[in-house]
Amino acid sequence: MATASPLDPKRWFDRMQPQTLQIATWLLYLNGLFLLVDLVDRSDYLGYFRDRYGFGFLIGLAAVATHAGGGWLMANDRKLGWKIAVVASFLPFVLRFIAYTDIESRSPLSFGLYRKLTGGSTLNAIFEIALCALLLHPHSRQHQKIWYR
Repeated sequence: MATASPLDPKRWFDRMQPQTLQIATWLLYLNGLFLLVDLVDRSDYLGYFRDRYGFGFLIGLAAVATHAGGGWLMANDRKLGWKIAVVASFLPFVLRFIAYTDIESRSPLSFGLYRKLTGGSTLNAIFEIALCALLLHPHSRQHQKIWYR
């Protein structure tokens, strides 16, 4: 009977994975870092949640944890890590949309769909969309189905 190998706390990257998953792992860590900065300095949509709601800090912390945790579990060849990473990749779009819709309902301001989904930052949106595409790429999906535990 095969036993699952334990998680290695020192393993943050797996160079034996396909390039799509390697790049996705780095983007997860990078996006998680930027989300942490946004949470701490109360900027962007995480800052809005933190200032507006008592549990807003926990929402931001959960967003950071999904990015870092998904990347780390993927580096340790876990299917759960890939699933968490997919959720993390779409989380900024969802949270940003909710924040801008809430702001719009409480003020005379009006935001378009582009602004609600991207926050007005095209460069940031490119990296977030790239992360989604890398995780959902056929090579990534096939690799995680076959090799992840």
